[in-house]
Amino acid sequence: MKALFAILLGYTIGSVSPSAIIGRMKKTDLRADGTKNLGATNTMLHFGKGYGALVMLLDMLKAILAVMLAAAICPEQEVVGILAGSAAVVGHIFPFYMKFKGGKGLATFGGLVLAVNPPVFLFLLILSCVLMVIVNYSFIMPYSAGILFPILHGAATGSPAAALIAAAVSGLIMFKHRDNVVKAWRGEDIKIREFLAGKYKTGNK
Repeated sequence: MKALFAILLGYTIGSVSPSAIIGRMKKTDLRADGTKNLGATNTMLHFGKGYGALVMLLDMLKAILAVMLAAAICPEQEVVGILAGSAAVVGHIFPFYMKFKGGKGLATFGGLVLAVNPPVFLFLLILSCVLMVIVNYSFIMPYSAGILFPILHGAATGSPAAALIAAAVSGLIMFKHRDNVVKAWRGEDIKIREFLAGKYKTGNK
């Protein structure tokens, strides 16, 4: 019963959308323009890098908080932590009070990885950033992290259950980013090197 409560609490925390709150404050429905997702990227495109960074941080903190609360509620069941963190990712993507239309969940997924396995998070972050610059498209981050996280976390913990849960949430993240692969193939997605060089304007969209 405690485990179920921790998982539901994780989903509820994940459903809180900082980007939706900022959009409402600025009288903008982020689901109707730009990437049409409630997340850091669309927030940045509309309101600037500062707001985008804030949303990214808050979205990561949702999963971290869910994992920490799960550990406090069910200290004897370590697997509940990754379940609650995964539930936060699901809540971010499918918020119940917004007709289950939220964001793509990458930042919240990052918070989950950081909370359950900091060394793996650091490795995946460095690897993904290097690969993004080389490939020049952002889709490489959710796919490289999504493929490697279950393998690395399963090997580190020796827990088949944790590996399966990691695989499930990673699969969801990759599925939600499938359109980015198509856009990159067509040359329509934001190019990373050009973005880093400041060739894309953000804010006041």
